[in-house]
Amino acid sequence: MKLIPVVFAFALLGTSNGLLAAERAIDPSRSTLSAVFTQMGVPVEAPFKRFSGRVDHDPAKPADAKATLDIETASFDIGDDDYNAEVRKPEWFDSARFPKATFTANGLKPAADGSFEATGTLVLKGRKADLRAPVTVKTEAGGSRYSGVVTMSRKAFGIGDPAWDGTVEDPVKIKFQLFVPAAR
Repeated sequence: MKLIPVVFAFALLGTSNGLLAAERAIDPSRSTLSAVFTQMGVPVEAPFKRFSGRVDHDPAKPADAKATLDIETASFDIGDDDYNAEVRKPEWFDSARFPKATFTANGLKPAADGSFEATGTLVLKGRKADLRAPVTVKTEAGGSRYSGVVTMSRKAFGIGDPAWDGTVEDPVKIKFQLFVPAAR
């Protein structure tokens, strides 16, 4: 049976002591972005291999933070060429017509546990939806790591043929670990 994945999306941002207000690019070589979906009761995790983005925030003003994340939909890699070709088809990501998905975050809200909530808009397969993502921030040598998991609906974006609804569950978890080098 073909392993058919689903959707993705995601969010980012956070704030960390010692970072200066400056727009900085995400370092994809030190970052990961993956979708976890359930097919026939079994969780499957697959990465997006190509994505880029920028973060702009001032730790003193988290509500003014901004970020953009662009993900190449054709870079979703299930680990098999046939499966990868399948998810690029119109019923799934429709990568020929919609080569990228974009999440744009505006502002951060501190959470009780010391993390943050990023809010923004995801544009995927020609559809828009508001998205909230929990974000934790860890300062590392040379920058900061923004991490989290957000659950979303693949059906909200028209991802997947309805014939697969009994095989592939609707909720999809997006896991992210994004490294942003310190401002220079």
